[in-house]
Amino acid sequence: MGSDAIERATKTFGTVFGGQPVFLTQAPGRVNLIGEHTDYNEGLVLPVAIEHHVAIAGRPTTGAMIQLHTAAYGETAAIPVADPAHAEVPPWASYPQGVALELSRRISLRGFEGAIVSNLPIGSGLSSSAALEVATSLALEHAAGHVVTARERALLCWTAEVEFVGVPCGIMDQFASALSREGHALFIDCRSQDTHHIPLPPKLIIVVCDTGARRALASSAYAERRRECAEAVAMLRERRRSVQSLRDITMDDLALLVELPDPHCRRARHVVTENHRVVQAAQALESGQVGALGDLFLASHQSLRDDYDVSTPELDAMVEAAVASPGCVAARMTGAGFGGSVVALVERTLQQAFLQTVASEYQRRTRHEGMFFTTQAAAGAQILELA
Repeated sequence: MGSDAIERATKTFGTVFGGQPVFLTQAPGRVNLIGEHTDYNEGLVLPVAIEHHVAIAGRPTTGAMIQLHTAAYGETAAIPVADPAHAEVPPWASYPQGVALELSRRISLRGFEGAIVSNLPIGSGLSSSAALEVATSLALEHAAGHVVTARERALLCWTAEVEFVGVPCGIMDQFASALSREGHALFIDCRSQDTHHIPLPPKLIIVVCDTGARRALASSAYAERRRECAEAVAMLRERRRSVQSLRDITMDDLALLVELPDPHCRRARHVVTENHRVVQAAQALESGQVGALGDLFLASHQSLRDDYDVSTPELDAMVEAAVASPGCVAARMTGAGFGGSVVALVERTLQQAFLQTVASEYQRRTRHEGMFFTTQAAAGAQILELA
């Protein structure tokens, strides 16, 4: 996050707890290049970590409480080391609370006090919740003197969000925040949990185009999509017993989906075709054929709009504005949808022209102002000793 984040976190820590923190953890948000709503269907995804983070400046204590203060809300949550699940905390703190509970099943926790700062916009589809979880886990591990592997950290944070917070997400966000490599996209097989890093072309810059339309991931619409996919699997299993998830349906099986009722046919068709697009996009990046990404991103967005019904007029307008702007190689909505952001891959030499044009075009189309930032593909969660 840079020296400004360290300064903000240190200052916040001193104001709330007194004295100085001894270390700082930071975990990045992510933007998904392609592979939307496939992770919880045991599918394929291709995210990148971004240069926007959640950071926690903290120090271990001899007390029996984990105290976390967030600058975003000006609130402090207290979580008992001995029984993390039983504490009344503000809604934002349920994510660290769930992480503490999962971590307590693996290591002996220690008292801790930490100040949380972030430059990740909440609700913009950039996975601020997973970044908070991963940064919390790394901080509590370090305070306890027992660090788990990055993969185990990602999985325990995912378990915390699904089982404790109650958000039925897939593994992508936590894996991206914990396992990413600078300059690379992270290809994740959400069934096998295998990963590999794919270099991104230096000539391209990633632009996140935030529509300004906020979204809530735990919304009923997100849960409804998961339910519809599960129902589609149950129907398909009546016809083919080997089907355990939509991952078992390939492009050669699309005719099988026509037998499903609406909207189950469309939901399943999106997942199947999106998995295929992820493979094609990965191959295009690995072979240097970035020109192929434009059609793949556009097809992904159209599928999310028409088959999965998770786009919005603002997201559609942002994609249209991005594609019409100088230097745009590819653009699509990213994240769960129902609001949030668009990701664009842009020629680095034309990024200023792109930013100026997409901002004015989006405002012209919607009469709303978007928010835009450029980013490189960042590394996963890290720790910095401050003393």
